Amino acid sequence: QVQLDESGGGLVQAGGSQRLSCAASGRTFNRYVLGWFRQAPGKEREFVAAINWSAGNTYYGDSVKGRFTVSRDILKNAVYLQMNSLKPEDTALYYCAAGRSRWYTDVPTNAGSYDDWAQGTQVTVSS
Repeated sequence: QVQLDESGGGLVQAGGSQRLSCAASGRTFNRYVLGWFRQAPGKEREFVAAINWSAGNTYYGDSVKGRFTVSRDILKNAVYLQMNSLKPEDTALYYCAAGRSRWYTDVPTNAGSYDDWAQGTQVTVSS
């Protein structure tokens, strides 16, 4: 059974940076994708970024391109989300998720493609 444990959320000022970590366990993650989603109050869950565990290719949501970077550490079985130039509109509950990749470089952006989810970590950006 896949287990995902997040850390790194908190309060940060606009323009600042923060890094989220997600420790993954329970299986090997070849042919998996590890992704980040977020959900603000009253809004739908939004795709943020994801990385194909085997191929290493990444994909980003339009609202975070150029500001956020997703990466993985294969030896530590961890995925990270480095968030720079944070804006108040980045305030949300951030979720790490894992799902099977359909092909070698697959990086799905829909939440339905992810089967396992972490508990969520709050990121609050003050103006």
